[in-house]
Amino acid sequence: MTKITVRASRAYDVCIGKGLLSRAGELAKEVLSPCRALILTDDHVAPLYADALAASLADAGFVPEIYTVPHGEGSKSLSTLGALLEHMAERRYTRADALFALGGGVVGDLGGFCASVYLRGIPFVQIPTTLLACVDSSVGGKTAINLDAGKNLAGAFYQPCLVVCDLDTLSTLPPKVFADGCAEVIKYGVINDRTLFSMLQQDTCPADERIIARCVQDKRDIVERDERDTGVRMLLNLGHTVAHATEKLSGFEISHGSAVAMGMVTIMRASVAHGLCPASDLDALIALIQKLGLPAECPYSTAEIAVAALSDKKRSADTLTLVLPYGIGACQLCVLPADKLQAFLEAR
Repeated sequence: MTKITVRASRAYDVCIGKGLLSRAGELAKEVLSPCRALILTDDHVAPLYADALAASLADAGFVPEIYTVPHGEGSKSLSTLGALLEHMAERRYTRADALFALGGGVVGDLGGFCASVYLRGIPFVQIPTTLLACVDSSVGGKTAINLDAGKNLAGAFYQPCLVVCDLDTLSTLPPKVFADGCAEVIKYGVINDRTLFSMLQQDTCPADERIIARCVQDKRDIVERDERDTGVRMLLNLGHTVAHATEKLSGFEISHGSAVAMGMVTIMRASVAHGLCPASDLDALIALIQKLGLPAECPYSTAEIAVAALSDKKRSADTLTLVLPYGIGACQLCVLPADKLQAFLEAR
């Protein structure tokens, strides 16, 4: 097992390895007193892993209850959040109790936000079951739900007490869901870790413990410098301005990982066109994205992307902060007038 400590406003460990679901109770007991434990999961994950987690928690003295939501982005909604909060209030959960988010990014985001607002904050534990959640959304304390106007527009910075990544859960992922996680793995390589990018080019499996640990360490280093996302943490949004616009335009039919892959290619292509990035690095990015089963081309026009991006939470007044690649492993932040985004992306 690899253990990585994140020292944010709340310090916590990220445990990475095989067979950890059966140890989740004992790991949680190291940071929480045994209490009532609401296991939030979705209808895809529940049949696979909810009972195993409940048994592990019960063996450690917790009193578990399983609460299941429909899978998919639609559950990151005000209505789902409201129903979950009402359930917890009706069952009289207290500040001494805890929420365990068992699933992918949707469950983690929803569960973390719920924990942050219920009784003004109760402890929660992230137990990611997708590659994307293991390397990205379960670490760093960003929690959110979507609004009609856009993705992740209501949320809070709220750190978990513990993250438990059982790599055995990744074996049951459909290929498309696994590929979604690969996009976020590639992202770390493009931002500031050319060695990671090279490991992926050399056929190291993205689900390898070394790869996941390296991604978590990369994110840990950035989060510790900028927990509230006002500076260097914005680098983690590489490709996300285009990605969130793409997801919104598709009615969330295009998955987050696919959208991030498209967004990284779109922004690097613009960076190449403006003479900021070598064309060979764009070719390498496209080749790796396609090798790992992801799409490289966005189906929407730059005009459509620019309009949809106006509701992105990274927008500040009349500007957007873009993450521009100057090469694999070398990205910088650039503040751009929002009305110039279309022209910037269309550069050839």
